[in-house]
Formats: sequence, structure tokens, C-alpha cells
Amino acid sequence: MKLYTKTGDDGTTGLFGGDRVAKDSLRVDAYGTLDELNATVGVALALGLDPSAAAVLAEVSSDLFVVGAEVACAPGKEKKMKMRLVDAEDAARLERAIDDAEARLAPMKSFVLPGGAPAAAQLHVARCVARRAERAVLAASREAPIRREVIVYLNRLSDLLFALSRLENQRAGVADVPWVPRA
Repeated sequence: MKLYTKTGDDGTTGLFGGDRVAKDSLRVDAYGTLDELNATVGVALALGLDPSAAAVLAEVSSDLFVVGAEVACAPGKEKKMKMRLVDAEDAARLERAIDDAEARLAPMKSFVLPGGAPAAAQLHVARCVARRAERAVLAASREAPIRREVIVYLNRLSDLLFALSRLENQRAGVADVPWVPRA
């Protein structure tokens, strides 16, 4: 099987379930951004995270592949995917991971700027891409329904990535970068 098919040479791509859409459609933008998010999580994992954070993000990477597949599916054909989709329990799992990370951190006394240790900075990049993915999925949901559980999951994920970035700075012995208001 060849990697290239030439079927997209006309500017369209196939959704799972058979529909073809323009490559610049909101749905394609959304699942492309989810793929980018998953790649940024992969970079963070490659930088060597705290083992508990790495375990959480390994699950997240798998979740994001499922979410991307669902968004890349023709509306109404999701059952043909034959896989468990992200649900409320997955968002609750992220909430537990956020709570665990926050329990290990000192309370925030100011807004935090991206930066610190390399892994923490990469988690901030992933957080920003998660927010963009959430916006892209919301935009795509105006054209065709996308389950609320996907949107909730992405909202929790950006919070988790923020908490894990702070945890990585702590582990590296690097202070969070506080935002100092202009005088």
C-alpha cells in the first residue's frame, strides 16, 4: 500500500464513513489541530517528564487519537468506528490528574507566564494548542454536531497541561515565571 493516494489532489479529503470535504473545511481544520496537539504532547513526553505526568500524558495521547478520529468521521457514522469514544469518565480522569498535580504544588500567587524548564515550556505550548483545538472543534460543531464530551475533554486537557507545566518546573527546581503587571 502506498502512502500517497492522489485522491486529495483536487483539494478534498475523505472523512471516515465515505464523505469527501474540502481540505480547508472547519472539520478538517479541527482534526488537523487535534493531530498537532497530539504531536506537541509527544514532544513533551520525549523531553522526559515526571513518571506520573508521563503516564497521564500517554493516556491523553491515545485519547487524542480517538478524539481526532471521531472528528474526522462523517457526522452520523461514529458507530462504525467500533471504538470507545471519549466520555465523561475520561474528563473526570483528567480532573483527578489536575487535582493530584495541584496537591503537589504551592498555591499560585500570580499569573504564570510560559517558560521555565524545557519540559514545562513545551507543556505550555501544548496547552496553547489544546485551547486552539478546542476553538476549532467548537467552530466545526456549528457546521455539524460534535459531542459535548469532546469539548469538555479538551477544556479539561488545557487545564491539565497547565498544572503539569507547573509540576515540571517544580521537579526541575525551576521557579514558574510570574507575570509582573506593568507599573
